[in-house]
Amino acid sequence: MPFCPSCGNQVSPNDRFCGRCGSAQPISSSASSTGWNAGTNGLSPETAATLCYIPFFGWIFGLFVLASEKFRRQDTTRFHAFQGLYLFVAWLLFDIVLDFAHIPFSFGLEKIVKIVMICTWIYMLIQTHQGQLIRLPFISELADKSVNEQK
Repeated sequence: MPFCPSCGNQVSPNDRFCGRCGSAQPISSSASSTGWNAGTNGLSPETAATLCYIPFFGWIFGLFVLASEKFRRQDTTRFHAFQGLYLFVAWLLFDIVLDFAHIPFSFGLEKIVKIVMICTWIYMLIQTHQGQLIRLPFISELADKSVNEQK
């Protein structure tokens, strides 16, 4: 099903005007199924939000959600996309810092931090799949700012 380019409302391929905002719809229905939007037709906002927390690969889905016209007005889904991206950036920063720090007598601090980060990803994946909105400290504030700047 295509979506209105103005408000993101789902419209029928035969609709000439959007039922929500009243804007004229593109004549060709093939325009809504090309590019980044091609894979989003059957993807629900809940599933898209959940995919943003797949360990090590969720950032790809996060970028996909943020680039997709379908999720342009879906603040919760975009919040999860940003939060998943920032969680991945935190992973990269911890990985780089701990690899170069070489703290003597750290007793496996690097491994513990990495295990905690992976467990956080899995926890977020499960909770988001169950419809819970979990706000990670510091990261959620950045995600909120990013969503609000996009409006």
